Amino acid sequence: MEELLFKARTLTEALPWIKAACGKIAVIKYGGSAMTDAALRESVAQDIVLMKLVGLNPVIVHGGGPYIDDYMGRLGMEVEFVDGLRVTDDATMELVKMVLVGNVNKTLVAAINRHGKFAIGVSGDDANLLTAEPISERLGRVGRVKRVDTSVLMRLVDDGFIPVIASVGVGEEGGSYNINADTVAGEVAAALGSEKVIFLTDVDGLYRDVEDPSSLISSLALGQAREILESDALSSGMIPKVQACVEALDAGVRRAHVLNGAVEHALLLEVFTDEGVGTMITHTGEGG
Repeated sequence: MEELLFKARTLTEALPWIKAACGKIAVIKYGGSAMTDAALRESVAQDIVLMKLVGLNPVIVHGGGPYIDDYMGRLGMEVEFVDGLRVTDDATMELVKMVLVGNVNKTLVAAINRHGKFAIGVSGDDANLLTAEPISERLGRVGRVKRVDTSVLMRLVDDGFIPVIASVGVGEEGGSYNINADTVAGEVAAALGSEKVIFLTDVDGLYRDVEDPSSLISSLALGQAREILESDALSSGMIPKVQACVEALDAGVRRAHVLNGAVEHALLLEVFTDEGVGTMITHTGEGG
């Protein structure tokens, strides 16, 4: 009986969060160990479907760096990064599209659809969803988001589907660009006016001291997030995530979350419980 009561209390705790989220959009950047570990991928897929079934509208954005590295290694292609961004010539861009659109995207779509026929895979160059422009000649076909056409996404959401977006964009000249998935998630969240943007990564959130696990920051204000960006407190991998959080909130998104995708059902714990499991950034630092 005690176990049943515990389950009932958990559902009761989730009720106000479910009511607040019903009908809203949440953009989820899928990455980290949750992408490469089959059991974690299954857990995330279950969370996403449950979110959909209780009335939240998830929109998924993914990259696939580890998979790209693996395929490039198999083919003897040189892997080069500048300031954390993959140098992408034409041959590398062809491989990036093959891996992100043809492999990672379809794997995630299939995982979600094992729990309900909701997910539809798209890439940023489908119907010019993501228009991109080059960052620099040195990086080749690496782009930044210039424009998000939300019409395709909203049609899918309105028809009850979960869009799963591979972080590839199309240039004005028609060629494809490799875009950082954290950046895409922030831009898509801003363009959709989503309630929240969530980044799944391999750390529990943001820390006051990265060497001290007890210094996890459960919530902070937008201004504090800007201060962290200007300091040296973030690893190179966390910088684009926090930058995307800041830019999304500046554009009107109410909440941004950074959490560990290696924690089972982290999405549900963060979104539908009082305490959460990661770091939440809001305009005020007090729940948005």
